[in-house]
Amino acid sequence: MADAPVFLITGASSGIGAATARSAAEAGYRLVLSARSADRLQDLAAELGGADRAVAVTCDVGEWDQQERLVATTMDKFGRIDVVFANAGFGARRGFTEETPELWRSMVLTNVLGAAYTIRATINPLRKSKGHLILTSSVAGRRALEGSFYSATKHAVTAMGESVRQELNESGVRMTLIEPGMVDTPFFDQGAPEWALKPEDVARAIMFAVSQPDHVDVNEVLIRPVGQPN
Repeated sequence: MADAPVFLITGASSGIGAATARSAAEAGYRLVLSARSADRLQDLAAELGGADRAVAVTCDVGEWDQQERLVATTMDKFGRIDVVFANAGFGARRGFTEETPELWRSMVLTNVLGAAYTIRATINPLRKSKGHLILTSSVAGRRALEGSFYSATKHAVTAMGESVRQELNESGVRMTLIEPGMVDTPFFDQGAPEWALKPEDVARAIMFAVSQPDHVDVNEVLIRPVGQPN
């Protein structure tokens, strides 16, 4: 499997990122797993085959030098990048007086600048492999939610996805925006409703987009659970 394609995931330590890593491993990909949580990353890498099949790299996506190191480590280890899933992000309570300015700043650095940094850091390896770029947006990135600054960050990711799709249009690189509704992940401190999507539901949608023939570019997947009102 030394020539197997390579799937890089930020925000890989739990939730949608971890579920996608498992699905990609089952599909034969080698994995580069990135997040700020080193212990969970190491455990997941071991689960998915260890050093020959999966490597864990701690990275704060809001720090450019760490993103550069992530890509350099990937190229040193595997020599290529075929799929990039820019998935790192977090939310906040609704209401423009509900969270601190410091948390807002961190959310922008992670959700918006972090995604942009991942694109910048991986765009040349993706051009070389004619690979696939995937960005995690949200239902909240398609329609404004009352009092949601998080929604504003995801609207930025949605716009970023279309902008980079246009830039890469003649390169052979595909681009997919994943826009989940409510998903039962650690994103929700109090737990999600019973009817929420599972991370594996979103992972299946991601792998559907990735598994299409090379001439098919699934640009957006908006996926809600049955029962979500908006």
